[in-house]
Amino acid sequence: MEKAVILLSGGLDSTVCMAVAKSRGFELWPVSFNYHQRHRIELESARRVAVFFGVPKHLVIETNMDDIGGSALTDLAISLPEGDPDRIEDDVPASYVPARNLIFLSYALGYAEVVGAAHIFIGVNAVDYSGYPDCRPEFIRRFQAMADYATKTSVVDHRDIRIETPLMNLSKKDIVLLGTKLGAPLHLTRSCYSDGEMACGVCDSCLLRLRGFAEAGIEDPVVYERRA
Repeated sequence: MEKAVILLSGGLDSTVCMAVAKSRGFELWPVSFNYHQRHRIELESARRVAVFFGVPKHLVIETNMDDIGGSALTDLAISLPEGDPDRIEDDVPASYVPARNLIFLSYALGYAEVVGAAHIFIGVNAVDYSGYPDCRPEFIRRFQAMADYATKTSVVDHRDIRIETPLMNLSKKDIVLLGTKLGAPLHLTRSCYSDGEMACGVCDSCLLRLRGFAEAGIEDPVVYERRA
């Protein structure tokens, strides 16, 4: 069975992305990151999702991105953005983590080379998202171009490791519908940026998720502290 590395945060998008890879017949090798994010509780969701899919190994990499700071997700002094997710100040909200996907994909690229995976799945989305520059198609294209020159697999063995973005052009509604169709464990996911036991229901990520479920006509199985 061909292997695929999956970037698994434990959230809605990454879990549906993992279900897509499973539906395509790949053996799943998920990797998650403890980057000292305020919502480190998402790693428990990632663990449960990995168990659900019966993966051979769930790798959790620790990297102290809180030392860099500059994000509401790694610096408690910066407030999480709340309110209408369509109203994004300066195009990039405070929840943006500098160069996060660049760093995560670099780790995933090295891991894919080691385990012999020819594909890396990442649940980035350019439709219903929070305005992050590292979720855009242009970023993925440029990372792919760099990756083609970055590994022994590509340079010596002449085998590309492909970056797969099956959710790139889907709305949150479509992602919810796709996940439901594929039997993804949406009840195990956590999309919230807060550090509470329950999802807050008012941060940008919660609001985007709730809107997606509402538009899909499906009840979100996750319990929220409150709903805006």
